[in-house]
Amino acid sequence: MQIHNYRFQPKLKPTIATLLVLPLLISLGLWQSGKADQKQIMQDLYDKKENAVVIHVGSEELDVKSVRYSKIETHGYYEPEYQILIDNQVYKGQAGYHVVTPLHIAGSEIRILVNRGWIPLGVDRNILPTINTPKNEVEVVGLVQLPSSKYIELSNQTTSKLDWQLVWQNLDIDRYKKVVTFKIQPAVLLLDPVSAAGGYVRDWPKPNLGIDVNRGYAIQWYLMALALIVIYFSTNIKKIH
Repeated sequence: MQIHNYRFQPKLKPTIATLLVLPLLISLGLWQSGKADQKQIMQDLYDKKENAVVIHVGSEELDVKSVRYSKIETHGYYEPEYQILIDNQVYKGQAGYHVVTPLHIAGSEIRILVNRGWIPLGVDRNILPTINTPKNEVEVVGLVQLPSSKYIELSNQTTSKLDWQLVWQNLDIDRYKKVVTFKIQPAVLLLDPVSAAGGYVRDWPKPNLGIDVNRGYAIQWYLMALALIVIYFSTNIKKIH
């Protein structure tokens, strides 16, 4: 193909390589763009529900999809005998635990796990911190958290009421359901920082979904695809003398 004083003479090997690599680069860019769009939807949902009306939780099981990032409230009694400490929680460079206590919702037989906040480790890991728990009925308010199921357990120990394992590596609701005799809600309540319901340090970070990171990767893949096209044409177009 000739245009004015230039002739396009593509060679076989560069053409095959370009046809193989170019769709891959474009598909990777589209993949990262799609992830960014999905995360943007979740971020918009969080922003929308952050200032929405507080949802009351009673005896009905929560629909986790509809209440995600919502603020909920309920009242009842803590059951510290089924309390767990989530290990390896760091706050301002100091190791510690998250204190998670089931709340027996008043007027029902269902419980909800309440993350009451962070407590420091102490000088000796073999000595667990003293946890003070209100004995009277309390009102709890906080955001709904859906614990991640993507983690590696360092131990697969079973737990029973007679041999209660207090320290857990991760908050696994399915595992918790198997070791208690009562029904629990499928989500966790992050106790509000201003709540007086027996909380500890509750400096809950807002979700960082990494939207800009995915968009940055998408742009990089698109630029690499564009660079490949430019290199392909520039190396296969010759000037006619």
